[in-house]
Amino acid sequence: MVEQKRKVFVLDTNVLVHDPHAIFNFGDNIVGIPLVVLQELDHFKGENTPRGKSTRQAIRVLDGLRESGSLRDGVVLDSGGIVRILISKEHDWQASSHDPIQSDNEILESALSLKKEGYSVRLISKDINMRVRADALGLEVEDYARHVITEEFVYKGWQYIAVPAVSLRRGIPDELIQGALEKRFMLNEYLLVHSEHNDQNFRVFRYKGGKEFIEVNQPGFTWPIEARNVQQLMAFDALLDPSIQFVTLVGGAGTGKTFLALVAGLYETLIKNMYERLLISRPVIPLGPDIGYLPGDVQEKMHSWMQPIYDNMDFIVHLANKGLDVQRHEDHHDDQHGQQGQADGGKKHKKGKKGQVDGQQRAALAPLDVLVKRGKISLEAITYMRGRSIPYQYILIDEVQNLTPHEVKTLITRVGEGSKIVLAGDPYQIDSPYLDFSSNGLVVASEKFKGEPYFSTIFLQSSERSMLSQRASELL
Repeated sequence: MVEQKRKVFVLDTNVLVHDPHAIFNFGDNIVGIPLVVLQELDHFKGENTPRGKSTRQAIRVLDGLRESGSLRDGVVLDSGGIVRILISKEHDWQASSHDPIQSDNEILESALSLKKEGYSVRLISKDINMRVRADALGLEVEDYARHVITEEFVYKGWQYIAVPAVSLRRGIPDELIQGALEKRFMLNEYLLVHSEHNDQNFRVFRYKGGKEFIEVNQPGFTWPIEARNVQQLMAFDALLDPSIQFVTLVGGAGTGKTFLALVAGLYETLIKNMYERLLISRPVIPLGPDIGYLPGDVQEKMHSWMQPIYDNMDFIVHLANKGLDVQRHEDHHDDQHGQQGQADGGKKHKKGKKGQVDGQQRAALAPLDVLVKRGKISLEAITYMRGRSIPYQYILIDEVQNLTPHEVKTLITRVGEGSKIVLAGDPYQIDSPYLDFSSNGLVVASEKFKGEPYFSTIFLQSSERSMLSQRASELL
């Protein structure tokens, strides 16, 4: 029997699915895993989903512990903690693990039994209703909060700095140099430096370390696309800088996070040839546990769930072609003037390199389905990205707020040589029942990577949709 002075943390199934290595995060205390939890894991392990993958990893972790002793009697961890399998006296060996209510009851019974024996017990669950039930039964209970990030203090990737108007006329404002000396900035943090008396008088810089700053301006696309607000300006800067290999774009509906990432990815892949392919993926939550049951090939199955990507692509192609048509009209106008000049004895104006480049861009840019057939864009379910190394690609993962930190870690480790990965999402619109603003993979990754020389994050605040759309996001 283990000593009763230690705390016993009883884990719900969803904790191990959320973090397969959760058992190692409770110090020198006792971690109890009810037997019914193993049955639930066995039920999930065959799924071809992120949940199935996490479940299999959790099972492998537990299987590895068996080499060090009996899980029923307790296996001692390097931290001094102990992991035990808890077998409830009320366990029904004939019951199906498919009944979540019965499973929850057995988990609660395991915790209550230990409490009656005199142990200091705390139930750990990602399920809100489970926590409410446990509290009603007199159990100590809490969320699994290894990654707790307070919304108020979350790293946003940029900050305001008010300075006298005269400072804005200098190359680098003195206030930035002083801030760098006081170590008040993260690497690749953006600084919105504005006049103390006029917010509209501002400049934007990115901190590069030491006393080095670079000023941020409009990206200068040959397409008629530019940032509509200062956070979009910051986002384009990070998305187009090859030295920044990992970018997170965090923002609500209408802030343009997916649009910005797509524009940058298309431009870098099709026009500048920085990457061989643009790879786009999203969690497939609305399609159920597995898209494998849907008819058609992988691309056809993904089409409905990728509809927001198609919509953004159509808009980008429309804007780009509109700009190329304007340029072609100007080139034609210049040619007419050149011919008139030649008739007047002057020299004909030659069509410059700009016109040739625009012709190449028109050939390169096409609707999404065409680019998929050309192999320049790949639409993939996250399920099919595991176990790969993805080199020389611009990788965009959308709706990342619905992924756990462990799932995001798996995605980032897929990034191969010469690739760039962009994670985008809205932490205020989470579909997963076990994630929230603090624990979702997008916010956690942004917080953990802050200050890394190859990373940048931008929290986008301004909606560029209609007034009605913006108010709907705020009110409903």
